[in-house]
Amino acid sequence: MEISSVLHGANKRYAYALDKDLFLIRITTKKNDMKRIILHYQDKYIPVSRFDTRKVIEMEKYASDSIRDYYQVKINIHLVCLRYYFELIGSDSSVMYFGNERFFKENIETIDYMFDLPQTLREEEMFIVPAWAKNKVVYQIFPSRFASSIDVSEEIWYKAPINHMTNLGGNLKGITKKLNHIHELGADVIYLTPIFRSPSMHKYDTIDYYQIDPTFGSKEDLIELVDSAHKLGIRIILDGVFNHTSREFFAFKDIMENKEKSKYLNWYYIDSFPLVMEFGKKPNFKCFSYFGGMPKLKENNKEVRKYFIDVAKYWIKEAKIDGWRLDVADEIAHSFFRDLRNEIKEEYPDTLIIGEVWHYADDFLDGDEWDTVMNYDFLFAVKGLLSENRLTVSEFYNDLSTIRGKVHYRVYPILWNLLDSHDTERFYNSVGYDKGKMMLASAFQLLSTGMPLIYYGDEYGMEGGHDPDSRRGMYWDEKYQDLEMYSWYRDLISVRKTYPSFLEEEDLFVTCNDDLGTIRIEKEHYVIIYNASDKEVFFDELKLRMDLISGVVSDGYVKGYGVFIYKK
Repeated sequence: MEISSVLHGANKRYAYALDKDLFLIRITTKKNDMKRIILHYQDKYIPVSRFDTRKVIEMEKYASDSIRDYYQVKINIHLVCLRYYFELIGSDSSVMYFGNERFFKENIETIDYMFDLPQTLREEEMFIVPAWAKNKVVYQIFPSRFASSIDVSEEIWYKAPINHMTNLGGNLKGITKKLNHIHELGADVIYLTPIFRSPSMHKYDTIDYYQIDPTFGSKEDLIELVDSAHKLGIRIILDGVFNHTSREFFAFKDIMENKEKSKYLNWYYIDSFPLVMEFGKKPNFKCFSYFGGMPKLKENNKEVRKYFIDVAKYWIKEAKIDGWRLDVADEIAHSFFRDLRNEIKEEYPDTLIIGEVWHYADDFLDGDEWDTVMNYDFLFAVKGLLSENRLTVSEFYNDLSTIRGKVHYRVYPILWNLLDSHDTERFYNSVGYDKGKMMLASAFQLLSTGMPLIYYGDEYGMEGGHDPDSRRGMYWDEKYQDLEMYSWYRDLISVRKTYPSFLEEEDLFVTCNDDLGTIRIEKEHYVIIYNASDKEVFFDELKLRMDLISGVVSDGYVKGYGVFIYKK
C-alpha cells in the first residue's frame, strides 16, 4: 500500500454538505492500490462510554483515471460536529487507518486522531447551484455573425475565410427571429458573446457596459430577445468582460487625458507615464495578453468591484437575463468574485455564474465564486482522441475520469462541455472535415453528463479555421447545410431529454479496447458503445437490440466512428 498517494483533507473539497443533514466524503488513492475503503464516523461530543454513536459504511469507487482511484460516500448526520477516519484495505491485503493527517496500523479509538467535520459550518458554506441548469444544452452565439434583421448579400454573409474586421450585420433582432431554430434543435440556454458598446467586431474591448452596441440594436431589443426566449423555455447568458476594458472606457480615457492626476489611476495597473500604446511595443501597463487596446482592471479596488457588480446586477434586473459567463476569469481577483456571487445570489439566486478558464480551477469552485466553468479539458480529451491521435480510447476515458474525480459533486452536472468556441478552430476543421469523427465527437459531447455547449453552426457542419475564421456567417441557406448532421444533433439531444436517467446513472462497468478502438460503458439501465475506429466492430450482445438514437434494430455491428445505446 502506497500511503503517500492517499489524499484527503478535512475541508470543503473533500468533506462537504449536499443538503441539510446530507454529506459527501471523498478520498483519493493510487490506482488499483486499494481493495476496499471503509469510513468510520461518530459524534465528536458524545463519549462512546455514554452512548455509542459509532458507524461504518463502505465507500464506492466513483472514478478511476490513469494514476488515481477516487472514492466517495454519502452519509446522513444530525449533530454538532462529526469525527471520522478511514480504514484502508490494500490490494495486498494490508490494512492501515487514516485520520487527522496520520496513518496508524491499529484501529483509531481516540477522537483526537480523527478528522473533524463541523456540520453547521459546512452547511452554511454549502455549494448551491441553480437547479434549472443541470444537464441543460447550451447554444453559443457570436452575435455579429449569427443572424441579421436586415438583408445581407450572400457574397458578404458567406465570405470565407473571414477576418476580425468583417462586419456581417448580425444583430439582436436577427437572433430573436431565429429562436425557433434553436428551440427545435433542443437547446435550453443561449450564451451570447459580448453585446455592449465597443469599437471591434468581437466586442471584448468594452467602451460602455450600460449600452448595447448600436450595431446590435438597443436595450429594448435585448429585453425582447430575452422575453421571447423565455416564452420558449430558453434562458439567456451574457458575456461579462470584467478583466479589462477598451482604452475608450471612461476611466482609462481619463487616465490618458489626466495621467498621474487622474482619479481613476488606481483602477488599472499603470507602471509609468507616458503610456506606451503603439502597436508592436510592449505596453507599460497591464492588459489582456499584452494587447494595449485592452487595459486590465484592478478588481481588488473596491470602486472597481462595485462598478462591475452593479453592471452585472443591472442587466439581471433590467433584461431578466439568467446568468453571466465571465471572460478571462482566472486572471481576476478572488475577492471580486466572492463579492459578485454574494450580491447576485442574495437577490437573484437562480443566476448561473460561469468562469472562462482553460485549465482545472478548483480554487474558483469552492462554492463562494463561480458555479461552473467552460470545460476545455473535455475538448482537449476529445481532440486528443479524434484529431491529434495522441490518445488511445483508454487514455481518453481516463482523461474524462480525471474530470469526474476532481470536480465538485454539484459542479459536474453543469460543466460546459465544449468541442469548439469563438476562441478555437471549428472542431470539424481539426479533424480534417471527417464527418464520421465529427459525429462521434458530438456523441461524446451530447451523451455525457454536464451542459454540452454547441457552437453555432456545428449542427450544420459549419467550416472554419482558427480565430477569427471560426466566426463565419451562420449557414442559413440550405445549400450550405449538412442536414444529416443536423438530424444527428437533434437525435442526440432527444435522447438526453427522453432518457434523463441516462445522464444521472454512474458508469458501473467500463471496457476500453485499445486494439479495436471501442469503449463499452454499462450503467444501471443502459449500455452505450462508442467505436472510435474507422472500421465496423461486431458485438454479439447488440443483435436484435434497438438503438435509442436511431430507433433501428441492430445486426450486431457498430460502424466506424459510430455509437449505439440500448436499454437493458
